[in-house]
Amino acid sequence: MIYLLLFFEFAKISLVCVGGGYASMPLIQASVVDSYHWLTLPEFIDIFTISQMTPGPIGINAATFAGMKVAGIGGAISATMGFVTPSLFLCIILAKIMFKYGDLGSIHGILNGLRPAVMALIAAACISFVLLAVWNVEEFPTDWLKFDLKGLIILILALIAAQKKVGAIRILIVSGILGFILGQIF
Repeated sequence: MIYLLLFFEFAKISLVCVGGGYASMPLIQASVVDSYHWLTLPEFIDIFTISQMTPGPIGINAATFAGMKVAGIGGAISATMGFVTPSLFLCIILAKIMFKYGDLGSIHGILNGLRPAVMALIAAACISFVLLAVWNVEEFPTDWLKFDLKGLIILILALIAAQKKVGAIRILIVSGILGFILGQIF
């Protein structure tokens, strides 16, 4: 039963997810953390981090890791297949539509309208992650002055590195090393 539930939950996420893997993160979080309580937010953020570090699309990686955590190898397969199946069919359908009607202004208007919504979804996930990384809370902090200094330092340095186009793998490796070093100091 859990395998079917994982398949359908991740299929539902994949079906409504627009904007790629990062845009799927708040939807996955809402399902596995908020609705079903299969994972805690720190566990989900760990899965998100590992999904970024492993090869392949982040949404599929996150589905695989979440499914594995929830129900082992069968859960990983179910969640991954659920996440991939709707996307496969939607991509085929959308490709046919784009090749046939892609020059229409209405198609461009729809795509222009979806971009801000996708960015809002990504920003919502980022806010949750920043709150946990810097304040160690899952909701907006009541005391803004009680923050994790090492988390804030790593966040700022990683943002600067990302803006300077340093590769994600390097940022993650250096951040892990900094986390270890700063954990020894603070």
